[in-house]
Amino acid sequence: MNCWKPDIDLEHPCWNGYRELLERLPGESFPGTETLSAELTQGICSRHGAPIRFQPAASLPGVDYERHIFETGEVSTREKNWHDLFNALVWCRLPRLKVAMNALHYEHLDLSHGGQRGRLRDALTLLDESGIIVAGSNIDLLNALANRDWHAAFITHRASWAEETRVMVCGHAILEKFLQPYKSITAHALLLHTPSVMSRGEIDCLLGSSLSKPRWLQSPAMLSPLPLMGIPGWWGAGEQNRDFYDDQDVFRPLSGRRSPAPVFVPGETWPMTDPGHLQIQS
Repeated sequence: MNCWKPDIDLEHPCWNGYRELLERLPGESFPGTETLSAELTQGICSRHGAPIRFQPAASLPGVDYERHIFETGEVSTREKNWHDLFNALVWCRLPRLKVAMNALHYEHLDLSHGGQRGRLRDALTLLDESGIIVAGSNIDLLNALANRDWHAAFITHRASWAEETRVMVCGHAILEKFLQPYKSITAHALLLHTPSVMSRGEIDCLLGSSLSKPRWLQSPAMLSPLPLMGIPGWWGAGEQNRDFYDDQDVFRPLSGRRSPAPVFVPGETWPMTDPGHLQIQS
C-alpha cells in the first residue's frame, strides 16, 4: 500500500486538526507503529501509568484490547490498515480524551452481564468509532442540533459554524468513511456549550477531565445524530440549500418517542431548569 496519501482529500474540513499531522507523515509507504508512536504527545500515559505507544497487532494475539491498553499502554494496531491508522491519529490529536475513554472502559469491564457491555460502554464505543465534538457559544445552534431542527441549525444559524463553533471528528470510523465520502455520513455528536471557541487542545483537556464525572456519558442517547454533510462547507457536490436539507432520508426529524440529546455545559451546577431541553453540567 504505497503512496497512500492521495486517497485522502486534505482540503475537506473533516481533516481539521489532523491535516498538519497527515502532511508530516511520510507518504512513500503506509506509516508503521514506530512512526505513529513518535507523533504521540510526549508523556501521555494510561490512567494506570503505562506510557502509550502503538504496537503491531500481530505481536499481541488474543489480548483484551481495552484492558491491555490500560495495563501496558500498548495500543494494538494492524499494519497497513486504514481503520487503525485513523485510530492512531485520534490518539495523537486527542490523547486525553482517548485515555479517559480507555479508563472508563477498564473501570466497567467487570460490570458486564451476559456478554452485554452496558449503556456506558456502548456510548463510549459509539463516541470512539463514530463520534464528533461540536463545541461553541451559540446555545441556539446546539439546541437545534439536539432537536434535529436542521433548517435552524444549518440555515438560520449558518454563520455560527464559522464564527462561534469548533468541530472535531473523534471517531476513527468516521474518518475512514471520508476516504469515499457520501451524503448520508452520520456521526454521533457530543454537544458542548462553551463561553468562547475552544482550541483542539482545550477541548481535549476538558473532555479528558470531565468524561468520567457523573451524568456525562451515561448512554448512547446522550450523543446526538448529526448528518455531517449538512455542516456548511462539508458537502462539495452541490448547493447546500433548503431543498438539500429537506431530504429526510438524510436529515431525519426527531421522533416523537425520543428526547433530544443533552447539551453539556462544563463548569456550572446540575441541573438546569429548562423544561424544554436537558442540559448536563459538570
